[in-house]
Amino acid sequence: MRKVWIGLSVPLVELDDTLSGVTSSMATRIDRLAEPKPNLLRFPDRRSVYWLDKLPPQRSGPTNFELSKRWSKLTEGKQIHSKFEQSRRSAEWCVSAAALKALPSDRVCSLALPRLPAVGWQPDRPLLAKLSVAKMAVASPRICELAQPKLGSLPPPLDHPGNGTPLTSASSRIHLLAAPKNDHPQYLPDRPVSWPPSATACEAVASERLQELSQPKPRRGLFEGYNPYTVSPAARAASASPRTQELSLPLARKCRKT
Repeated sequence: MRKVWIGLSVPLVELDDTLSGVTSSMATRIDRLAEPKPNLLRFPDRRSVYWLDKLPPQRSGPTNFELSKRWSKLTEGKQIHSKFEQSRRSAEWCVSAAALKALPSDRVCSLALPRLPAVGWQPDRPLLAKLSVAKMAVASPRICELAQPKLGSLPPPLDHPGNGTPLTSASSRIHLLAAPKNDHPQYLPDRPVSWPPSATACEAVASERLQELSQPKPRRGLFEGYNPYTVSPAARAASASPRTQELSLPLARKCRKT
């Protein structure tokens, strides 16, 4: 095959090789994409922890468990740093001999005394004060007069004659109005919820017309050939009345004059 030069100054043979490599890679990519997705639900019950009601049976031979070096290192306790210094004092310490023999000064003793209340301070009075002189007090005539209730503001009771005034009695008109209103002669109280039927109702016999009217209206279903759109012969022969024809006419203001 001869080498043919094109505008890009690339031999045709080299272009063929490049296109063949791209085609092969595209074919590999298409084949990989054409593969079906893996079935991740092939093993649906893949739990990491199994809760057992009882321990599994032991094997016949002894089972030895050995920890790796990494696990052994992780199980060790954390060591204190080599440069760590104990700078905090303990919560308990011994009292020195000099502190045991020390005596407080006059200033310390004065400061240790409790603070006294201010001059003129009095404690709170109790809730129920004791009566001393009030038990022997006697009310004056004026206080006794003021303690009497007023008689003019309140009406005297009906059975009390008052200041010699006779008892009043209601008139005949008031007695007539106070009498309760009687029921109408033809008034009938509400009937009870349940009452026994009369003998006439028990012996009554329905006529043929009542029995005919009590029969339900026969109707057929759509699956039995019933047509709800059929017009009865009476409706076909009906004629509208003059009033119906008058109401069926359109309004004059909505009619267009030609």
